[in-house]
Amino acid sequence: MKNNTIITDVFFDLDHTLWDFDKNSELAFEAILKKNHPTIEINAFIEKYIPINQACWKLYQNDKISHVELRYNRLKHTFDALDYVVSDASIDEMAEEYIQLLPLNNYLFDGAIEILEYLKDKYRLHIITNGFAEVQYKKITNSNIETYFQTITNSEKAGVKKPNPIIFEYALNSANSKKENSIMIGDCLDADVQGALNAGLDAIFFNDKKVEAEHNIKQINHLLELKNYL
Repeated sequence: MKNNTIITDVFFDLDHTLWDFDKNSELAFEAILKKNHPTIEINAFIEKYIPINQACWKLYQNDKISHVELRYNRLKHTFDALDYVVSDASIDEMAEEYIQLLPLNNYLFDGAIEILEYLKDKYRLHIITNGFAEVQYKKITNSNIETYFQTITNSEKAGVKKPNPIIFEYALNSANSKKENSIMIGDCLDADVQGALNAGLDAIFFNDKKVEAEHNIKQINHLLELKNYL
């Protein structure tokens, strides 16, 4: 923590931090492909989809594409990469079906419930997410973690997305907390960590993929390692 700082409020990202997006996403796509495009092998699809989805989300976070373009582009570009011809109408149908199926699978990262149990009596817990509001609430509810959080801030409600400092200010106001007494935990260096630091909060990088990060950034590879900081 920052020197002489007392943390009262802990803000979590949702996808890729508590909620295992990659695993749940793969299960949703597996069901969709089996029904609509059975000749496509799920592992081949996911291998192409993951980096394309990450690139599209980065554009979305920086307001360079809309959520409609995000949903379309990540599928269109994946099919193109697989050299698989599919109509725009089919992509639109698949995008909608994916959004419906995604929150039905609710695997959490290892240690998620244990760390939330550990933290809940020590701090006030919150979520800040760039995900679509309706889908995110379903994920939180269906995975039975809603009772741990006092506030849930999403980008639609705040009007901007992480790393914009306004969403952090909105979350702090909603939580009735102060930035100097708050910390953000998330998997994205730009949106979660640097976004929080720029807004005046402390931050911890959930680095489960063990990517290179600056040494001065607090980081963990497993959620239970938060006990070393909180």
